Amino acid sequence: MTFSRQAELKLKIAAMPSWLRRSVGKASEISTVQRIIKQRQIHTICEEGRCPNRGECYAQKTATFLLMGPTCTRSCAFCQVDKGHAPMAVDDEEPQKVAESVQLLGLRYVVLTSVARDDLSDGGARHFVKTMEAIRQLNPETQIEVLTPDLWGGVGVGEAGQSLRIAMIVTAKPACFNHNVETVRRLTGPVRRGAKYDRSLGVLANVKNIDSSIPTKSGLMLGHGETREEVIETMADLRAVKCDRITLGQYMRPSLEHLPVQKYWTPAEFDELGSIAREMGFSHVRSGPLVRSSYHAGEE
Repeated sequence: MTFSRQAELKLKIAAMPSWLRRSVGKASEISTVQRIIKQRQIHTICEEGRCPNRGECYAQKTATFLLMGPTCTRSCAFCQVDKGHAPMAVDDEEPQKVAESVQLLGLRYVVLTSVARDDLSDGGARHFVKTMEAIRQLNPETQIEVLTPDLWGGVGVGEAGQSLRIAMIVTAKPACFNHNVETVRRLTGPVRRGAKYDRSLGVLANVKNIDSSIPTKSGLMLGHGETREEVIETMADLRAVKCDRITLGQYMRPSLEHLPVQKYWTPAEFDELGSIAREMGFSHVRSGPLVRSSYHAGEE
């Protein structure tokens, strides 16, 4: 670790509220997952994003696999995932590798996510389906949630192309279809470069139009300068497209190259927002500083 990196890390820890300083979990559980995914040259967002809850999730037999490589074709200003250069070729053997990893780890609930792959003709939708099929062949009891990008890029860019890609994944019957709006409408431009607020709402609306029995889910990272009123408005927008589940967590700046944190929301404020979400009709609510998209995903 360089001196500048050490200094940055010390400043980050010093500025962080006490409620965000948390142990990553049992080293044995983390190292087991790391060994298996390294052997198979696959990726998890748990590790790529250095999620603070990964040890807890591994212990609960839950993990989130990052499909189609670690490099994103977009450049969101909050995200730690690699970007800024050409993504790697899709590994046709990845679905089988992920399925074998799920079997070895004895996972009961799996979340499949991916970087945005606007360079692919279908945005990666077929790869999601192939991975779901491979997992089910080896692990018929494992439930699979998908956390997709907006599937806007590739051939046939537009609402029609997006709907076809969403339908492809919905037809494969995930246990839950997750797509994050990430932030409020006003801040979508500077925070989610290349994304659109209404386009994200459209993903969730599309899922319900295709198969209303599949639960939908979305999440926000607070701390970009949004107001309480804007968060509530966003939750109302999600309920308007029949979104069933929501996660609310604190944005934590990955490096000095990312957007600075504008506010650390307190645990009490997260509790209040969680209560409001339940009153709005969300069936599953996870709201807290360390909550992430897949936090307790397998719990009813």
